[in-house]
Amino acid sequence: MAEEIRKGFHRDLSDVRDQLVRLGALTAEAVTRATDALLDADMAACQSIIDDDDPIDDLSRAIEDQCFRLLALQQPMAADLRVVAATMRINGDLERSADLAVNIAKGARRIFGHDLPPRLRGLLAQMGEEAVRMVRLAVDAYAETNAALGAALDDIDSRLDQLQAEFVEAMFEVYAGDRLALQPAVQLALVARYFERIGDHAVNTGERVWFMASGQPLERDNRVADAG
Repeated sequence: MAEEIRKGFHRDLSDVRDQLVRLGALTAEAVTRATDALLDADMAACQSIIDDDDPIDDLSRAIEDQCFRLLALQQPMAADLRVVAATMRINGDLERSADLAVNIAKGARRIFGHDLPPRLRGLLAQMGEEAVRMVRLAVDAYAETNAALGAALDDIDSRLDQLQAEFVEAMFEVYAGDRLALQPAVQLALVARYFERIGDHAVNTGERVWFMASGQPLERDNRVADAG
């Protein structure tokens, strides 16, 4: 009987993990769509992204409920407990990243009618691509319990941080040259921040994966060495 209960628990845990990977795929897709809608000034796509956030929220709540059920009914220990705990926290990071994609779509609506200079368009496209890459790498690390990849995400995120800094600098140059009004400049600065925050959530996921695999918190000063 105990063995059957244990097998049932691992089946349920595997299902939860599959659902989280699905949430990650939906989140990455939302960021891609938001970037495209921003660059194309596609208001219909912006509204679709906003509307499609409800199913993502529903899936996130379902994952959280499943995790609480596993904790309450199965009382997992050691490695299994770390998986459930990490899954709950990664679930939150992915859901918030999807919310940031919605914020990007809303920002696109607020700057509708304002032309984006080529330099800014190029940097926005790069930030979108990098943010999606970060989400996908983070989900891969979780799906594969790849502690080394999880630890490396902080270093990988430096590229997105650099792009955001370059974007803000370029935006101020454009604004100073009277090629961009104040209101769209403020919105674009926020959009750049949203992309950067998606990278931060991916880094958080990497830390959860490290803990899930090792049982130890990831020390910032040791990330490069530990990642190999």
